[in-house]
Amino acid sequence: MSRPVKNRRINCVPAASYFKPVGIPLRELEEIVLGMDELEAMRLTDLEGLYQVAAAEQMRVSRQTIGNILNSAHRKLADALLNGKALRIGPHEEGETIYDCMPKFKIVKAVS
Repeated sequence: MSRPVKNRRINCVPAASYFKPVGIPLRELEEIVLGMDELEAMRLTDLEGLYQVAAAEQMRVSRQTIGNILNSAHRKLADALLNGKALRIGPHEEGETIYDCMPKFKIVKAVS
């Protein structure tokens, strides 16, 4: 029996939860799920430019775990892009919660 998944600190919320090839209905596409932890790991390392050690500290996981998460995320992205599959961002399974903290948003009324 494997160990339970350790909570990961997530500090981003994507602007969209689905990406798909243009012109093909979603119901006809195979779906790949990119977990929030995979998205956060890519944000920290690929977008923010942090080393894996620093990203691991922010997510509160080991450096080895962040490497495994990144490998999985990069493989999924390549599969979706190269094979024309839909990409859904969210929990891997229904009811899965592995997120220690998500940002809280405050609605501010714009002044014109």
